[in-house]
Amino acid sequence: MTTGEHPPGGPATGTADVTRRERELLDAAQRYSFRGRIDTSAFSGPVFASARGSVVTDLRGNEYLDFNSGQMCAALGHNHPRVLAAIQEACETMLHAHSSHFNVKEIELAEKLGRLLPDPLTRSLFGESGADANELALLLARIFTGGREVFSPHVSYHGLSASARSVTFAGWRRGHGPLSGDSYALIAPYCYRCPLAKTYPSCGLACLDASFELVDAQAADQPAAVITEPLFSAGGVIDPPKGWLARLREKCHERGMLLIVDDEQTGLGKLGTMFGFTDEDSEDVVPDIVTLAKHLGGGVGISSVTTTDAIEEKAVENGLTVTRSHSNDPLLCAAGSASVDIVVEEDVPAKARALGTRLREHLGALMERHELVGDLRGRGMLVGIELVRDRDTKEPAYEEGNEIGRRCFEAGLIFSVRRGGSVLRFVPPASTTLDQIDQGMEILGKVLEEVSTAS
Repeated sequence: MTTGEHPPGGPATGTADVTRRERELLDAAQRYSFRGRIDTSAFSGPVFASARGSVVTDLRGNEYLDFNSGQMCAALGHNHPRVLAAIQEACETMLHAHSSHFNVKEIELAEKLGRLLPDPLTRSLFGESGADANELALLLARIFTGGREVFSPHVSYHGLSASARSVTFAGWRRGHGPLSGDSYALIAPYCYRCPLAKTYPSCGLACLDASFELVDAQAADQPAAVITEPLFSAGGVIDPPKGWLARLREKCHERGMLLIVDDEQTGLGKLGTMFGFTDEDSEDVVPDIVTLAKHLGGGVGISSVTTTDAIEEKAVENGLTVTRSHSNDPLLCAAGSASVDIVVEEDVPAKARALGTRLREHLGALMERHELVGDLRGRGMLVGIELVRDRDTKEPAYEEGNEIGRRCFEAGLIFSVRRGGSVLRFVPPASTTLDQIDQGMEILGKVLEEVSTAS
């Protein structure tokens, strides 16, 4: 973390001016900002003021390496110039559009996604957030199948709106009921902590067999869908074993269910492949519906739901009606279109593989030196480590993980702490250099040494 002489993007001012402005903002936050995500009564800063590439700067000029890509939405880099140019063009032509009519930018984005996604995924509609897209996907599956029940693995995260929260089992549920009905959990393929005490591959994917016994037992009629992430990001960077997603699709189709892949945190290059459900070493597992969000907008809020011609046709015949006030706005679609161009033309999957390789080299070395690091997992530029107090018992190191996260932040490195503190998740933007990876991991290594020595 470095300290500048004045707040970035503004005129040079004295330390007293910066301190006074920061104090005014903190006082305003305590009085006016809702405390649903930050306890403003205990919040003492920093207040972020600007960002560029992989660096975020606070009001005092302190810089932070952002290895969480903002809220996972700046995975192309903060304020990417091509996204800014697309937004500027939209500002000069058309910001908002009537949702019952097509506009140029909406059609352009739908065409790009239809050409980029594997066949037969061709038909796209748009929302304004990841939760929004998953709500639409669940509605589409229910309208198409005529079924009601939907299922999701127990470490999943699909958003915090009503229906999306009902299939989010990684947390954020307690005290928020009653949730939308007809939503049930499956046993997730969490191999490091297998709920069935099995070992892959000798397990034969027993978690799926047990899960679908529960599906068959709980479904009152025709079940509608399973929604899953191809890698469980917010649930703890949990990567399913080979063959799990393909077998899941088979079991869904045997029952007339649709497979929805929530690729919002994992798609568009982040895992080292164009989509999270694709793999360099095996045949793609194409879902019936896929949702995209996060860096689809390059920092602007837009999401997509893409499905097949056949599903779209039957859903429309069955009376599906979907619209949002801003879901087809030219501004949002222009940012989305620019982001897709960046992913393809700048080869973000290749960048993710290079960053991930460097990250895993550092984290693997830390794992060898520190017993506190029990597991290393992830793909591309979405990588995590699980912290344990004992590698044999796998007792989670909650307190240590939270302390590591706090100290790293103070030292200028931002990342997410998940599963109550036991998992550290790193998601550097594609704009990150290998030197910045080295710098961030140096910070982590020093802090990990301090915490390991003290515990």
